[in-house]
Amino acid sequence: MINKSKDYAVKCHTDTCHYYDTNLYSYHLQMVVDVANKFIHLIPEKDRDVVISSAWCHDVIEDTRQTYNDVKNATSLEVAEIVYALTNEKGKTRKERANQKYYSGIRNTPYATFVKLCDRIANIQYSMSQRSKMLEMYRKETPDFINTLYDEKYDEMFEYLEILVGIKSEEKI
Repeated sequence: MINKSKDYAVKCHTDTCHYYDTNLYSYHLQMVVDVANKFIHLIPEKDRDVVISSAWCHDVIEDTRQTYNDVKNATSLEVAEIVYALTNEKGKTRKERANQKYYSGIRNTPYATFVKLCDRIANIQYSMSQRSKMLEMYRKETPDFINTLYDEKYDEMFEYLEILVGIKSEEKI
């Protein structure tokens, strides 16, 4: 299922000429999967393929004109549920697109918080490596992001996120 999901996601992003900065979008997808693999021990073994598949596909509805049913038919119901939960609402601003309904959907969908954390961590790591102005935005958003999505099952990831943005030092862990 993972290879099928990877191929599907990469094709969707390639077919729509979707890039991540100046990189092919598969670069971002691989970063998200790498973060997922770093923390996969937090996921029950029986659900790991679904979670990694969802990491590959997390942006296909939002960014590549795919529908929930397209994702479900290409992958599985469980992957489609996670990807759907991770799809922003309509809105003119970042805040309108990532509103309370959006975060509620993530919190109420098994493993969507995990995949969203992987996406956020990957974005921050990339912003740090590129010295991007997006990093300051992520730093400002992080306390609200954590308060909105916090789930003790992923405490290790939330702590890692806090260290990345400088909220918490490694000595405190």
